[in-house]
This record gives sequence, structure tokens and C-alpha cells, in this order.
Amino acid sequence: MAQAPHVVILTSSGLGHVLPASELAKRLAVHHGFTVTVITYASLSSPGHSSPLASLPPGVSVAALPEVSIDDLPADAHLVTRILTVISRALPQLRDLLRSLLDSPAGITAFITDMLCPAALAVGKEMGLPGYVLYTSNLMSLLSFLYIPELARTTTCECRDLPEPVLLPGCVPLHGADLLEPLQNRSDPVYQLMIDLGRDYLLAEGFIVNTMDALEHETLLAFKELSDKGAYPPAYAVGPFTRRRSADSDEVKHSCLRWLDNQPDGSVLYVSFGSGGTLSTVQTAELAAGLEASGQRFLWVVHHPNDKDSSAAYLGTAATDADPLSYLPDGFVERINGTGLLVPLWAPQVEILNHVAVGGFMSHGGWNSTLETVAAGVPMVAWPLYAEQRMNAVILSSDRVGLALWERPPLGKDGAVVPREEVAALVRELMEGEKGAAARKKAGHLRDEAEIASAPGGPQDRALAVVAGMISLHQKSHGE
Repeated sequence: MAQAPHVVILTSSGLGHVLPASELAKRLAVHHGFTVTVITYASLSSPGHSSPLASLPPGVSVAALPEVSIDDLPADAHLVTRILTVISRALPQLRDLLRSLLDSPAGITAFITDMLCPAALAVGKEMGLPGYVLYTSNLMSLLSFLYIPELARTTTCECRDLPEPVLLPGCVPLHGADLLEPLQNRSDPVYQLMIDLGRDYLLAEGFIVNTMDALEHETLLAFKELSDKGAYPPAYAVGPFTRRRSADSDEVKHSCLRWLDNQPDGSVLYVSFGSGGTLSTVQTAELAAGLEASGQRFLWVVHHPNDKDSSAAYLGTAATDADPLSYLPDGFVERINGTGLLVPLWAPQVEILNHVAVGGFMSHGGWNSTLETVAAGVPMVAWPLYAEQRMNAVILSSDRVGLALWERPPLGKDGAVVPREEVAALVRELMEGEKGAAARKKAGHLRDEAEIASAPGGPQDRALAVVAGMISLHQKSHGE
């Protein structure tokens, strides 16, 4: 009997990276009979981010690369600099692990790296391994990465000062300030790392992208045209990869879900900025005051504020023993009792978004959260904080998608505190206004499209079958 194809998937940190990697591994094992090894970084792991790897089916195993030190980096080094430095310094250990797997009876049929790890593709190429990138965000942000080397070569100003909009193939126009957040300061070492990342993507034989046609139809068509001409490797839209709702059980039901059970249908705004996002102390206070002034019911997952870094919680660097609710304005907790519920640090997001009482989502707009809100059919207020979230806000608020309320901050106002009056007006517009009603209608349409995409035998299954077929061809070509 022929040996099953064995795929190695290298994942990065963060739930938005680990979750799609675990879902891809599950589908390849369960639906296509592959064996899969998922490789993680001990230096980038946290229990919450690794939770999707705790329930993998037979045929999928996990290996961790040992800790590497980044203590020599400046204390204020950019989050992406820290992640990419770990990835770079762990390449020798990755090489050793791949070699040992290659020498095992199963061998390695193909090597798939996370979107932040394309530098590892060169290591795979040394061993003759076909390499792919699992791109865990949208296709527009992949196009922006591929555009970075040209942008750096042809401009000298900061992105926010670009005189003309950036027109990527098949994408809505972007202002320079909308481009990836690590590109916004040319003097930061992360800028050169982003250029290298854009170049390394071209080592891939294909991109496995966590998106779907209903969100990026024009972009997918434009990318296919470019890849057919040989400009880029092909892209395969295998999304949406999202967490499944856990079965309702009163014994394990989170207290916030019991609270939602007692609220009117569609009346609650869910507020969360993801597992990594943080607001400043002042912004936290203004958000609290705005939610209170809006008069709307809300469920807010509260994190510790951070005045220096909007991604401070991403690698657990915001950890503190203090109660995050202690940073809220005096008397706020008591005043909102009954209309608002405050949940420290974590809540079951998929179950909340799918609860009948939830009528809107104020979100950082990370792609994982975006796909979860699409699957639930809930409209959004986008509040981008870091990474590609500003680009996500552009897509989601565009006429093409129309899921989110978001207005580009006026020039020079990026990072400025959003005052309570604006917060209250945004919340009321989403929950009661005409724009909110239009976004709610779009959200229902997108939920239907997501169900069609992920139905058995649907576009997601067909795209994964193409990916699995390519991987199996590699095995045949090696005579395994």
C-alpha cells in the first residue's frame, strides 16, 4: 500500500495564525488521508494561542522548535521584529528537524509555512521540498506584501505621505497610511524585514489563502490573471477557516452567555479587540464613557491598557496581576450594571457572535475575528490597531463588502484618542441607524455566502482538493 503523503506545516504565533494552521492540518488528515506534522515555536507560544492544537485528529502531530533568545533586542522593538527574529534564529533547529523528518519512513511530501515564516522556504528548498505559504489573512494584504519591495525601491517618503492612492490589482484604493502598520516608519528596523518578507514569498510554489470569493471576488480574479502570466505563484482561496461553536452545555456555559440569554434579540453590542490588541489608558476611559453614553446594551472583553503598544497583549507582554476592570473610570462598573457586562481578558467569541442577543461587534478587525463575524452574520464597527487591520477596515467598509462602519481618520489624526462622543455616535449608528441597518443586511448576505463556501463539496472543499492534489503529485514525482 502506498505511503500517505506527509505534510509539514510551520505555524507562527497568535490565534489568527495557529487556528487556520490547525484547521488546514485537520482537513488534510480527515478528508484527504494525509499525515501532518505541525511545527510551532516555543519562544512564540502561549497557552491561549495554542489551544487549537489541543484537539487534533489522528494522523496530525505537533513538534516545537526550542526556545531562542531575543533578549538582545531593544525593549521597544516592534512586535513583528521580535517574531521575525525568533523565526530567523530558529532556522538551524528547523533545518535539523526537517532533516530528521525527511529521513523518517514517512518522509516529507510538502512543506507549508505560515505567512510570517517565508524565510523558512529557503531551508526547505535546500532539501528539495516543495514549499507553500499558508496566508492566514486576506489576499489584498498578500498583494501589499508582494508590492513592498517595489514601494521601497521607487519611493523615499513615509507611506502616509504618498501623494497618490496605492492601486493594487483588483483591490479597493488604499491611502499610504492604510498599508501594513510595520511599513509606516522607514527608520524602524522592521521596515527592511518587511521588504525581505515580500521577496521571500516568491520562493513559494503557491499561496493557500484564508479568504473566500464573496469577500474578495475582484482581487481573486486579478491575482489569477497575474499568476497565469507567471508574475506570482498561484493562490487558492481555502477560507473561511473559523472556530466551530462548542455544543451548548449548562455545566460549561460561560456566565456571559447566560447573561446574553436574558437580553432582547439583537440588542447587545459585543466589544473586543482580540487576544493581542490593547488600548491606551485614556482611550479605555473614553471608550467606557462612550459605551455608557450610547444607551445601548454591551458586552465588553476588557484588557489591561498599554500606553506604548497597541499589540502589547499579542505575545503575553501585557501580562500583569492587576484586575483589568480596575483601570475603568470610577463608578463605571456600578453605573452600567444591568445594561453592560464586563468580562476580563477572555470570552467565548464564536458563541457570543452567534448568540441571538448580539446585534453588533466593535472589533480591531483582525482577520480571524472578521471571518468569525462573517460566519455569524453580525455587522461591525472597525477599530484597527496594528498589523494589516487598517487594510481590513478598508475592505470591510468598502461598497464591495459593506460589513463594517469605519471612516479613515483625518490626516495627522492617526493614533489620536477617539472621544466619547464619537464612540457613542458610532455605537448608536451601528445598533439603531440607517448605516447599521445596511451593514446588518450585508452581514446576513455574507453569512449565507460563508455557509455556501464551507458546505460539503463547496468552494472551500474544492480548493482544498486542488491543494491536496498538487501535494500528491509531488509525492508521485518523487517516486514515493
